[in-house]
Amino acid sequence: MTKSNQYFPETVPHPGATLKEKLGELEIGPKEFAIKTGKPEQTISKILNNQSSITGEMAVKFEKVLKIPAHFWLNNQSRYDEYISRLKFEKEIQCAEEWARKFPIREMVDHGWIQADRTIKSRVIALFSFFSIANKKAWERYYLKQDLKVSFRISLSHANNPYALSAWLRKGEILASDIDAPEFDKNALKSKLSQLKDLMAEQPDDFFDKIKKYCLEAGLKVIYTPKLPKAPISGSTRWLLNNPVIQLTNRYKRNDIFWFTFFHELGHVLLHGKKDIFLENIDYSGKDLDKEKEADNFAIRWTFTKEEENELLKKTHINENEIYHFAKECNTHPAMIIGRLQKRGIISYQMGQNFIQKIEISNN
Repeated sequence: MTKSNQYFPETVPHPGATLKEKLGELEIGPKEFAIKTGKPEQTISKILNNQSSITGEMAVKFEKVLKIPAHFWLNNQSRYDEYISRLKFEKEIQCAEEWARKFPIREMVDHGWIQADRTIKSRVIALFSFFSIANKKAWERYYLKQDLKVSFRISLSHANNPYALSAWLRKGEILASDIDAPEFDKNALKSKLSQLKDLMAEQPDDFFDKIKKYCLEAGLKVIYTPKLPKAPISGSTRWLLNNPVIQLTNRYKRNDIFWFTFFHELGHVLLHGKKDIFLENIDYSGKDLDKEKEADNFAIRWTFTKEEENELLKKTHINENEIYHFAKECNTHPAMIIGRLQKRGIISYQMGQNFIQKIEISNN
């Protein structure tokens, strides 16, 4: 991040102006100076007219003729080059003002993702820093045009709000990069499935901490990122460097939806490849509906199977007490049964509200 106490002058002269002044003091004309330095007169003329730069080789020759150290000329050239670069960057900022207004800046600031005041310039600079980019074109090439398919292999161009969605994904990258993880071990993760199912069935207060711990032991990073306005995503699975990452939002704050989403993402990790990126509840180019169905079936298998559902439906009267005891037999949480039956219209949404719990999760 740029330090607030850094000073950048409003104007910096081209070193050619200083050279012209020195030659005038010594009463040396451009042609004479060109001959003495062994450089073409045209080259010297361009420097004097601020049209060309002083190179290291020139600075050494200028030192011999003018008795002014080479580093003087090179420092002047460096300051001028930086000044010109900053002017160009200012134009990049101006070109990105409308782009920046499309992001949920207030929420990103409230979450502590960026630091920015109300000026649009501050917000543009904060977004450039957050995404680690130099201009808005870099963001477009990365998230919309798939110019770097090795790293980000899908396009968000067809998503309803690629701006908020890209910010959510980027925050996931930042959080994941701060986690040290062993090499991913698929067999180790498979061996954790029973423990993860027990967590779902029991749902202790520290269940999310334990999820992260069990998964990390197998090399899988699990992180929570608050959802952003107009980015109705519930979860994502992708590989970042050498480890898979599950990123969750807890969008609905319901335990049944949270657990189904979590096991769905686990399905992607165990069933699909490193090159796949999955975004739940979001339309994007390259979305593989077959793989989404496979992940759904995996989640059903580990939360409440079709066979278990059919066995329950054989009972004459399905009530909360029956569901509670059946959940114990199946080693699942009653909410998983309630949510399934409600979705299918078999029971009313008034039944089982004691089991559909509101949950809060965080990375702490």
